[in-house]
Amino acid sequence: MEAVATIEGRAIPFGAKNVDTDVIIPARWLKTVTREGLGEGAFENLRKAPGNVFDAPEFADSPILIAGDNFGCGSSREHAAWAMLDLGIRAVIAPSFSDIFASNAFKNGILTVALPQEQVDRLLEVARTSPITIDLEEQRVTTPMQDRFSFDIDPFRKKCLTEGLDEVGLTLARDEAIQEYEERRRRHAPWLAMGVRENA
Repeated sequence: MEAVATIEGRAIPFGAKNVDTDVIIPARWLKTVTREGLGEGAFENLRKAPGNVFDAPEFADSPILIAGDNFGCGSSREHAAWAMLDLGIRAVIAPSFSDIFASNAFKNGILTVALPQEQVDRLLEVARTSPITIDLEEQRVTTPMQDRFSFDIDPFRKKCLTEGLDEVGLTLARDEAIQEYEERRRRHAPWLAMGVRENA
């Protein structure tokens, strides 16, 4: 997982409320066996409309999405986070998120920033003309107009995001302790290791 420190750039001023995971990635895309290419299906039905914000040239490759309340509600499909990553989105700012979506986003390296509605409204306004900066270390969202909005984040999630640690990375970080445990088990219960070799 790519580490997150500062995310800066144009932000897609989406703003819609109660956007569910079927809107983020329609069910027909769930048949894929790879994460690659899911960005093509991200917000597919919305992108069929002429002049939609997702395909506007000024927001091409935007790393930030600004959404409305209850973003990511609906089913628990992790494909929603995968599709957004493939689209280039590294952070979502909204007044609130579905718990399952926020968890899936975190596990895939997407930062979710919850801010009060009035601050989100201000960022929607700024995003139409100017870049936005999210500083994870300082837990602050800023704009060239000197807006400064602080946000909360769980310390464990912050550590994982800043160090680029997903679940596999967290396990590998404990490699020395795992090796010590395996060695103790071999010494105290050698028959378990024999059974593993015989079944291998």
